Amino acid sequence: MQNYVDQSECTNVEEGDSNNLLLSELPKAVINKIEMHGFDLICISDASGKIDFISDSVKKMLGFTKQQLTGKSVFRYIRRDDQKYIRNYFAVNSEEEQKIYIHIRNHIGRYIIFETIVQFIYWNGNKKILALSKDISDKKQAEEMLIRSEKMSIAGQLAAGIAHEIRNPLTSLKGFVQLLQGGIESKEEYYNIMIDEINKINTITSELLFISKPMTDDKNNEQIHELLQDVITLLRTQANLYDIDLILEVIEEITIPCDRSQIKQVFINLIKNAIEEMTEGGKIHVKVNCINEECVIAIKDEGSGIPKHLIHKLKEPFFTTKKNGTGLGLMISNQIIESHQGRLEIESEIGEGSTFCIYLPFKK
Repeated sequence: MQNYVDQSECTNVEEGDSNNLLLSELPKAVINKIEMHGFDLICISDASGKIDFISDSVKKMLGFTKQQLTGKSVFRYIRRDDQKYIRNYFAVNSEEEQKIYIHIRNHIGRYIIFETIVQFIYWNGNKKILALSKDISDKKQAEEMLIRSEKMSIAGQLAAGIAHEIRNPLTSLKGFVQLLQGGIESKEEYYNIMIDEINKINTITSELLFISKPMTDDKNNEQIHELLQDVITLLRTQANLYDIDLILEVIEEITIPCDRSQIKQVFINLIKNAIEEMTEGGKIHVKVNCINEECVIAIKDEGSGIPKHLIHKLKEPFFTTKKNGTGLGLMISNQIIESHQGRLEIESEIGEGSTFCIYLPFKK
């Protein structure tokens, strides 16, 4: 690792040895060029976050010089929410590389989002933290535009079911108001029923408004079963139109660090897909369980199933098995899950339905 940082030596390499050429053996001018342009940011710090080394590219990326940052704590430049997430959920005892997404402040105070690969290394006999960071601001903006487009598509598709579900309590309210106008007795009982109907409308419209909100990047501790219950409340109207029962089974109540808006978007996409696959009615089981240090959310439908040779393509952009599908829902869901250090696994048998399993890490 010392050779990786210390570029004071240069080794002449014979042409025949080029297959075994190491980065540290390249000419100094080449190494300097790689350090400046090969990565967005390279940083080595101690366990407390004090910067021991940072690449010259920091000037181009953040506007700081190496001298301004060396010896300072990385946490002075990372957004507060990201600091909290790193301190609470970064696996300090793991020797494996870990991927995190952090916002780093530049010299004018603007935060830039980086995808960062972090791994513990040993340098000069001391345990250090190596971080390789890549600016993904443009990628994030493009993803948010796709997600927003998909959200608006979902809102349109749900409109008929939502209108039907809201019309029922409105009809009841209208009837009770007419009865009250006629001077009927037992007013207190009717008031209670009317409040229940109003609360039902408020719950449905609140979840519908959530769809139109812009995506955030704000991770907090959230109860998974509560998020699922909110989503099921929203989608039950569409499920009823297809004669489908949505069944939520919570084996263990689990709290995980996640972005509430993004994870709800995943649940909406997957449960809505399951509803659309079941044209003849049936049941969709949503099960929440804990396996080792992972929260597992399994969404099982009773649809026609997916051919095995197509399963690996489902996460690709614009690939869809639905006549009117956009091919973006599963791709977006998979990206959101991966940004939470999780994974999406799909199992399916023709004629027996499909199961979509979301694995999200958490600490007990």
